Amino acid sequence: MARIILGLATSHSPQLSLPAEHWLQRGEEDQRNPSLYRVPDGKHVSYEELLAEVDPRVAQELTPAVFQKRYAANQKGIAKLAEALERAAPDVLVILGDDQQEAFHDDNMPAFCVYWGEQVPYVPRQRSRGTAALTAWAYPQEPRQYPGHPELALHIIGSMMEQGFDVAHSKYLQEGQSITHAATFVYARIMQGKSIPVVPIMQNTYYPPNQPRPRRSYEFGIALRNAIETWKNRARVAVLGSGGLSHFVVDEELDRQVLKALQDKDVDAIASLPLERLQSGTSEIRNWITTAGAAQHLEMEVFDYVPCYRSPAGTGCAMGFAQWT
Repeated sequence: MARIILGLATSHSPQLSLPAEHWLQRGEEDQRNPSLYRVPDGKHVSYEELLAEVDPRVAQELTPAVFQKRYAANQKGIAKLAEALERAAPDVLVILGDDQQEAFHDDNMPAFCVYWGEQVPYVPRQRSRGTAALTAWAYPQEPRQYPGHPELALHIIGSMMEQGFDVAHSKYLQEGQSITHAATFVYARIMQGKSIPVVPIMQNTYYPPNQPRPRRSYEFGIALRNAIETWKNRARVAVLGSGGLSHFVVDEELDRQVLKALQDKDVDAIASLPLERLQSGTSEIRNWITTAGAAQHLEMEVFDYVPCYRSPAGTGCAMGFAQWT
Protein backbone atom coordinates (compact mmCIF):
# COMPACT_ATOMS: atom_id res chain seq x y z
CA MET A 1 0.00 0.00 0.00
CA ALA A 2 1.06 3.59 -0.59
CA ARG A 3 1.73 5.92 2.32
CA ILE A 4 2.18 9.62 2.96
CA ILE A 5 5.70 10.14 4.23
CA LEU A 6 5.90 13.94 4.14
CA GLY A 7 3.71 16.99 4.26
CA LEU A 8 4.83 20.46 3.22
CA ALA A 9 3.13 23.85 3.14
CA THR A 10 4.32 27.12 1.67
CA SER A 11 3.14 30.56 0.69
CA HIS A 12 3.42 31.26 -3.02
CA SER A 13 3.14 35.04 -3.28
CA PRO A 14 5.08 36.79 -6.08
CA GLN A 15 6.57 38.84 -3.26
CA LEU A 16 8.63 35.78 -2.35
CA SER A 17 10.57 36.29 -5.58
CA LEU A 18 10.54 40.08 -5.53
CA PRO A 19 13.78 41.77 -4.39
CA ALA A 20 13.30 43.69 -1.16
CA GLU A 21 14.11 47.05 -2.70
CA HIS A 22 10.93 46.81 -4.77
CA TRP A 23 8.50 45.99 -1.97
CA LEU A 24 7.33 49.57 -1.48
CA GLN A 25 6.57 49.81 -5.19
CA ARG A 26 4.51 46.63 -4.89
CA GLY A 27 2.73 48.29 -1.97
CA GLU A 28 1.86 51.27 -4.15
CA GLU A 29 0.16 48.87 -6.56
CA ASP A 30 -2.05 47.75 -3.67
CA GLN A 31 -3.74 51.15 -3.84
CA ARG A 32 -5.56 49.79 -6.91
CA ASN A 33 -6.27 46.35 -5.46
CA PRO A 34 -10.05 45.71 -5.44
CA SER A 35 -9.73 42.74 -3.06
CA LEU A 36 -8.86 44.33 0.28
CA TYR A 37 -10.67 43.20 3.43
CA ARG A 38 -10.37 44.86 6.80
CA VAL A 39 -9.05 43.05 9.87
CA PRO A 40 -10.76 41.78 11.95
CA ASP A 41 -14.34 42.14 10.67
CA GLY A 42 -13.65 41.09 7.06
CA LYS A 43 -15.41 44.14 5.59
CA HIS A 44 -14.56 44.90 1.96
CA VAL A 45 -12.76 48.27 2.00
CA SER A 46 -10.67 50.59 -0.11
CA TYR A 47 -6.97 51.24 0.37
CA GLU A 48 -7.81 54.71 1.72
CA GLU A 49 -10.12 53.22 4.36
CA LEU A 50 -7.36 50.85 5.46
CA LEU A 51 -4.88 53.67 5.65
CA ALA A 52 -7.20 55.75 7.84
CA GLU A 53 -7.41 52.98 10.46
CA VAL A 54 -3.95 51.39 10.27
CA ASP A 55 -2.02 50.38 13.39
CA PRO A 56 0.83 52.89 13.80
CA ARG A 57 3.24 50.00 14.42
CA VAL A 58 3.06 49.08 10.74
CA ALA A 59 5.37 52.02 9.98
CA GLN A 60 8.18 50.19 11.78
CA GLU A 61 7.92 47.38 9.21
CA LEU A 62 8.49 49.63 6.20
CA THR A 63 12.25 50.16 6.33
CA PRO A 64 14.91 48.81 3.95
CA ALA A 65 16.53 46.86 6.80
CA VAL A 66 13.28 45.12 7.75
CA PHE A 67 12.44 44.39 4.13
CA GLN A 68 15.83 42.78 3.58
CA LYS A 69 15.54 40.75 6.80
CA ARG A 70 12.12 39.47 5.78
CA TYR A 71 13.28 38.71 2.23
CA ALA A 72 16.24 36.69 3.56
CA ALA A 73 13.95 34.75 5.91
CA ASN A 74 11.66 33.91 3.00
CA GLN A 75 14.50 32.55 0.88
CA LYS A 76 15.68 30.44 3.81
CA GLY A 77 12.16 29.06 4.29
CA ILE A 78 11.88 28.12 0.61
CA ALA A 79 15.30 26.48 0.72
CA LYS A 80 14.33 24.38 3.76
CA LEU A 81 11.22 23.14 1.96
CA ALA A 82 13.24 22.25 -1.14
CA GLU A 83 15.75 20.40 1.02
CA ALA A 84 13.00 18.49 2.83
CA LEU A 85 11.46 17.40 -0.47
CA GLU A 86 14.82 16.35 -1.89
CA ARG A 87 15.69 14.43 1.27
CA ALA A 88 12.38 12.55 1.28
CA ALA A 89 12.59 11.78 -2.46
CA PRO A 90 8.91 10.79 -2.82
CA ASP A 91 7.66 8.74 -5.73
CA VAL A 92 4.69 11.08 -6.23
CA LEU A 93 3.88 14.61 -5.09
CA VAL A 94 0.26 15.69 -4.54
CA ILE A 95 -0.04 19.49 -4.77
CA LEU A 96 -3.01 21.08 -3.04
CA GLY A 97 -3.67 24.57 -4.39
CA ASP A 98 -6.26 26.98 -5.72
CA ASP A 99 -7.06 28.12 -9.23
CA GLN A 100 -7.51 31.88 -9.67
CA GLN A 101 -9.51 31.79 -12.90
CA GLU A 102 -6.60 30.28 -14.79
CA ALA A 103 -8.51 27.17 -15.85
CA PHE A 104 -11.86 27.56 -14.08
CA HIS A 105 -14.26 30.48 -14.39
CA ASP A 106 -17.78 31.43 -13.36
CA ASP A 107 -19.25 29.11 -16.01
CA ASN A 108 -17.84 26.15 -14.02
CA MET A 109 -16.15 26.61 -10.65
CA PRO A 110 -15.76 23.28 -8.80
CA ALA A 111 -15.18 23.22 -5.06
CA PHE A 112 -12.62 20.40 -5.50
CA CYS A 113 -11.06 19.12 -8.71
CA VAL A 114 -8.47 16.36 -9.26
CA TYR A 115 -6.31 16.61 -12.38
CA TRP A 116 -5.48 13.21 -13.89
CA GLY A 117 -3.67 14.02 -17.11
CA GLU A 118 -0.48 12.27 -18.13
CA GLN A 119 1.14 15.67 -18.68
CA VAL A 120 0.76 18.79 -16.54
CA PRO A 121 0.97 21.92 -18.74
CA TYR A 122 2.87 25.03 -17.72
CA VAL A 123 2.36 28.24 -19.68
CA PRO A 124 4.29 31.37 -18.57
CA ARG A 125 2.13 34.19 -17.22
CA GLN A 126 2.39 37.67 -18.65
CA ARG A 127 4.57 39.72 -16.30
CA SER A 128 5.12 42.85 -18.31
CA ARG A 129 3.56 45.42 -15.97
CA GLY A 130 4.75 46.90 -12.68
CA THR A 131 6.75 44.87 -10.20
CA ALA A 132 5.25 41.61 -11.51
CA ALA A 133 7.85 41.63 -14.28
CA LEU A 134 10.62 41.53 -11.67
CA THR A 135 9.54 38.07 -10.48
CA ALA A 136 9.79 36.49 -13.93
CA TRP A 137 13.36 35.31 -13.29
CA ALA A 138 12.05 32.70 -10.88
CA TYR A 139 9.93 30.90 -13.49
CA PRO A 140 10.65 29.10 -16.76
CA GLN A 141 10.11 31.42 -19.71
CA GLU A 142 8.96 28.77 -22.19
CA PRO A 143 5.89 26.48 -22.07
CA ARG A 144 6.60 23.06 -20.59
CA GLN A 145 4.94 19.74 -19.94
CA TYR A 146 5.57 18.13 -16.55
CA PRO A 147 4.80 14.48 -15.72
CA GLY A 148 1.47 13.76 -14.07
CA HIS A 149 0.42 10.53 -12.36
CA PRO A 150 -2.94 9.49 -13.82
CA GLU A 151 -2.97 6.10 -12.05
CA LEU A 152 -2.86 7.60 -8.56
CA ALA A 153 -5.10 10.51 -9.57
CA LEU A 154 -7.82 8.18 -10.87
CA HIS A 155 -7.59 6.12 -7.70
CA ILE A 156 -7.99 9.29 -5.62
CA ILE A 157 -11.06 10.30 -7.65
CA GLY A 158 -12.70 6.91 -7.19
CA SER A 159 -11.90 6.76 -3.49
CA MET A 160 -13.18 10.29 -2.90
CA MET A 161 -16.48 9.36 -4.54
CA GLU A 162 -16.75 6.33 -2.25
CA GLN A 163 -16.05 8.55 0.76
CA GLY A 164 -18.76 11.06 -0.10
CA PHE A 165 -16.73 13.77 -1.85
CA ASP A 166 -18.23 14.36 -5.29
CA VAL A 167 -15.06 15.74 -6.83
CA ALA A 168 -14.75 17.24 -10.28
CA HIS A 169 -12.04 15.91 -12.57
CA SER A 170 -9.89 17.27 -15.36
CA LYS A 171 -7.84 15.19 -17.80
CA TYR A 172 -6.50 18.12 -19.83
CA LEU A 173 -6.66 21.90 -20.05
CA GLN A 174 -7.56 24.04 -23.03
CA GLU A 175 -4.77 25.06 -25.37
CA GLY A 176 -2.84 27.95 -23.89
CA GLN A 177 -4.04 27.27 -20.35
CA SER A 178 -1.59 26.56 -17.56
CA ILE A 179 -1.95 24.49 -14.46
CA THR A 180 -2.66 26.69 -11.46
CA HIS A 181 -0.06 29.17 -10.20
CA ALA A 182 -0.14 27.24 -6.91
CA ALA A 183 1.56 24.36 -8.72
CA THR A 184 3.86 26.39 -10.95
CA PHE A 185 5.37 28.07 -7.88
CA VAL A 186 6.19 24.61 -6.51
CA TYR A 187 7.77 23.54 -9.79
CA ALA A 188 9.93 26.67 -9.95
CA ARG A 189 10.92 27.29 -6.36
CA ILE A 190 10.50 24.01 -4.43
CA MET A 191 11.09 21.22 -6.96
CA GLN A 192 13.73 23.29 -8.76
CA GLY A 193 13.71 21.26 -11.96
CA LYS A 194 13.37 17.82 -10.36
CA SER A 195 11.13 15.46 -12.31
CA ILE A 196 8.65 14.12 -9.76
CA PRO A 197 5.25 12.92 -11.04
CA VAL A 198 2.59 15.26 -9.67
CA VAL A 199 -1.14 15.03 -8.95
CA PRO A 200 -2.54 18.58 -8.80
CA ILE A 201 -5.72 19.01 -6.73
CA MET A 202 -7.51 22.35 -6.96
CA GLN A 203 -9.70 23.72 -4.20
CA ASN A 204 -11.89 26.77 -4.73
CA THR A 205 -10.65 28.94 -1.89
CA TYR A 206 -11.30 32.33 -3.50
CA TYR A 207 -14.70 32.53 -5.12
CA PRO A 208 -18.14 32.48 -3.43
CA PRO A 209 -20.57 30.89 -3.16
CA ASN A 210 -19.07 27.36 -3.00
CA GLN A 211 -15.87 27.85 -1.00
CA PRO A 212 -15.36 24.81 1.25
CA ARG A 213 -15.75 25.52 4.95
CA PRO A 214 -12.61 24.98 7.06
CA ARG A 215 -13.91 21.74 8.58
CA ARG A 216 -14.72 20.41 5.10
CA SER A 217 -11.22 21.29 3.89
CA TYR A 218 -9.75 19.34 6.81
CA GLU A 219 -12.07 16.40 6.18
CA PHE A 220 -11.06 16.43 2.52
CA GLY A 221 -7.45 16.06 3.64
CA ILE A 222 -8.32 13.08 5.83
CA ALA A 223 -10.19 11.48 2.92
CA LEU A 224 -7.20 12.15 0.67
CA ARG A 225 -4.94 10.26 3.06
CA ASN A 226 -7.43 7.37 3.10
CA ALA A 227 -7.44 7.38 -0.70
CA ILE A 228 -3.66 7.32 -0.97
CA GLU A 229 -3.26 4.60 1.63
CA THR A 230 -5.70 2.30 -0.19
CA TRP A 231 -3.78 2.59 -3.45
CA LYS A 232 -2.25 -0.83 -4.11
CA ASN A 233 1.18 0.46 -4.96
CA ARG A 234 4.14 0.57 -2.59
CA ALA A 235 4.69 4.25 -3.29
CA ARG A 236 6.00 6.94 -1.00
CA VAL A 237 3.81 10.01 -1.42
CA ALA A 238 4.31 13.62 -0.33
CA VAL A 239 1.52 16.19 -0.07
CA LEU A 240 2.13 19.92 -0.38
CA GLY A 241 -0.23 22.80 0.33
CA SER A 242 0.51 25.91 -1.71
CA GLY A 243 -0.84 29.37 -0.86
CA GLY A 244 -1.52 31.77 2.00
CA LEU A 245 -1.04 32.91 4.62
CA SER A 246 -2.96 36.17 5.15
CA HIS A 247 -2.99 38.65 2.27
CA PHE A 248 -3.53 41.18 0.82
CA VAL A 249 -4.01 42.69 4.26
CA VAL A 250 -1.69 41.07 6.79
CA ASP A 251 -3.62 39.43 9.64
CA GLU A 252 -1.00 38.17 12.10
CA GLU A 253 -3.56 37.23 14.73
CA LEU A 254 -5.43 34.93 12.37
CA ASP A 255 -2.25 33.40 10.97
CA ARG A 256 -0.95 32.48 14.43
CA GLN A 257 -4.36 31.12 15.37
CA VAL A 258 -4.34 28.91 12.28
CA LEU A 259 -0.78 27.64 12.79
CA LYS A 260 -1.49 26.73 16.43
CA ALA A 261 -4.71 24.91 15.52
CA LEU A 262 -2.91 22.91 12.82
CA GLN A 263 0.00 22.02 15.09
CA ASP A 264 -2.39 20.97 17.87
CA LYS A 265 -4.58 19.01 15.42
CA ASP A 266 -7.49 20.87 16.99
CA VAL A 267 -10.35 20.15 14.63
CA ASP A 268 -12.84 22.27 16.57
CA ALA A 269 -10.50 25.28 16.43
CA ILE A 270 -10.02 24.74 12.70
CA ALA A 271 -13.78 24.45 12.15
CA SER A 272 -14.43 27.68 14.07
CA LEU A 273 -12.08 29.86 12.00
CA PRO A 274 -14.04 32.99 11.02
CA LEU A 275 -15.17 32.78 7.40
CA GLU A 276 -15.29 36.57 7.06
CA ARG A 277 -11.50 36.62 7.53
CA LEU A 278 -10.85 33.82 5.02
CA GLN A 279 -11.38 36.06 2.00
CA SER A 280 -9.21 37.17 -0.91
CA GLY A 281 -5.66 35.78 -0.65
CA THR A 282 -6.18 34.81 2.98
CA SER A 283 -8.64 32.20 1.70
CA GLU A 284 -5.67 30.08 0.59
CA ILE A 285 -5.20 29.07 4.22
CA ARG A 286 -7.65 26.32 3.27
CA ASN A 287 -4.81 24.63 1.35
CA TRP A 288 -2.79 24.44 4.58
CA ILE A 289 -5.84 23.04 6.37
CA THR A 290 -6.28 20.29 3.78
CA THR A 291 -2.60 19.39 3.96
CA ALA A 292 -2.83 19.15 7.76
CA GLY A 293 -5.76 16.74 7.39
CA ALA A 294 -3.83 14.56 4.96
CA ALA A 295 -0.79 14.58 7.25
CA GLN A 296 -2.75 14.15 10.48
CA HIS A 297 -0.64 11.10 11.39
CA LEU A 298 2.55 13.18 11.23
CA GLU A 299 3.84 16.03 13.41
CA MET A 300 3.89 19.59 12.11
CA GLU A 301 6.98 21.78 12.35
CA VAL A 302 6.71 25.44 11.39
CA PHE A 303 10.01 26.47 9.82
CA ASP A 304 9.13 30.16 9.93
CA TYR A 305 6.35 32.72 9.92
CA VAL A 306 7.29 35.96 8.14
CA PRO A 307 4.77 38.83 8.03
CA CYS A 308 5.78 40.93 5.04
CA TYR A 309 4.20 44.38 5.07
CA ARG A 310 4.71 46.54 2.01
CA SER A 311 2.57 49.68 2.42
CA PRO A 312 1.59 52.22 5.10
CA ALA A 313 -1.96 50.77 5.01
CA GLY A 314 -0.78 47.37 6.28
CA THR A 315 -1.07 45.55 2.98
CA GLY A 316 1.31 42.77 2.12
CA CYS A 317 1.56 39.01 2.48
CA ALA A 318 2.31 36.92 5.52
CA MET A 319 4.55 34.05 4.51
CA GLY A 320 4.68 30.63 6.13
CA PHE A 321 6.80 27.52 5.67
CA ALA A 322 6.13 24.18 7.39
CA GLN A 323 6.59 20.44 7.20
CA TRP A 324 4.90 17.35 8.62
CA THR A 325 7.17 14.38 9.33
